[in-house]
Amino acid sequence: MAADQETRPFIAPEPIVEFDFADPAFQADPYPTYRALRELEPIAFREQDGFQAFWLTRFEDVEAVLRDSRFTSAEGPPELRQPGVPEKFRRLGVLLENMMLLRNGADHARLRSLVNKAFTPRMVQKLVPRIEQITDSLLDAALDRETDELDVIRDLATPLPVLVVAELLGVPSEDQPRFKEWSDDIAVVLDGSVRTAGLPAAAESASALAEYLRDVVAKRRAEPREDLLSAMAAARDDRDALTDDELIANAILILIAGHETTTNLIGNGTLALLRNRDELARLQMRPDLAEAATEECLRFDPPVQLTARHPIEDVPFRGTCLFPGAEVTLSFGAANRDPACFEDPERFDITRFAKGTKARRHLSFGHGLHFCLGAPLARAEGAVALRRLVTRLPGIALSDESPPRRPGLVLRGVSALPVSIR
Repeated sequence: MAADQETRPFIAPEPIVEFDFADPAFQADPYPTYRALRELEPIAFREQDGFQAFWLTRFEDVEAVLRDSRFTSAEGPPELRQPGVPEKFRRLGVLLENMMLLRNGADHARLRSLVNKAFTPRMVQKLVPRIEQITDSLLDAALDRETDELDVIRDLATPLPVLVVAELLGVPSEDQPRFKEWSDDIAVVLDGSVRTAGLPAAAESASALAEYLRDVVAKRRAEPREDLLSAMAAARDDRDALTDDELIANAILILIAGHETTTNLIGNGTLALLRNRDELARLQMRPDLAEAATEECLRFDPPVQLTARHPIEDVPFRGTCLFPGAEVTLSFGAANRDPACFEDPERFDITRFAKGTKARRHLSFGHGLHFCLGAPLARAEGAVALRRLVTRLPGIALSDESPPRRPGLVLRGVSALPVSIR
């Protein structure tokens, strides 16, 4: 870039597409807005209260930034590092800074490599029979109430991933309800739209959960078991191993990512199936399509709608300049419906990713160095849950055509999904 261009002030273009991310109508159905942005303003610049952000909505652009080393991931809420911040918030900040999701470069590579040694695809595959048992027991309990209706979120999508991840970590069953409460409180910190209001509860729960896990980790170091915490405690390479703080922070990350997103995957996926009765019938006739159906659910209505990256230098990009200080928001929800990459992208089709097809991979688990570590576990839980729901409840139908949505921009899901089952 020429010197006169480097010093030229950035002039924000006039917005073309009007939208309000806090609008309940947008949160209920953001996809028409995404389509308009993708077609009319694929690199949209917005500034509010001094916060500057570029929004990217085309598949090729989102993928390009995710694999570009000139962009780094967010490193935790900056307000937690300000002078005068209360100690409980500072401890929350330290916890977040030890999560590999919020680290970059060599620090991220080191943490991910060590956690990868413990959280292996083989470990996930061994869990599948247990996931099936837990799913069936939850459905049995719901059906034993002899009611004509159940709530997919309350009865299956919420407890299943919590039970699976807690069992994976080696947490006693009697402590699993507390894990859910702690995790819910901490998760809001990762969603910028609700972050500030949720900080006090997040700080309290983070402290309580960290202390709980610190005691468990000490026991696992002394007497290892066949669980993920023991494997993480034992993970090491030629140079070092995870410290207790790093182990605890990344165990909490696995807990949060392992239940919040999977709850949304099961809820959003079930809703899509019940709104598309032909696809529901197809899955009921072909339960072997459950894995492909899960991929389509992930593409069609992603449980994680977006992520953010930060330029470390001026990056010329599609005729503009993405500059340090401005966040680059990458919309998975928009990219996954880009007609340049997916045929008839607004159509929900559970065979789109079936074996033998050549559909392009969706971006719901990210791309590049920060590709979701828990993707195999989420896929396994989603496929088991959808298969069991449609085969064990052949008469399943929506009781509410517009179920309530959870607030937030990053995590997208329904807070309740009542269905009739008789």
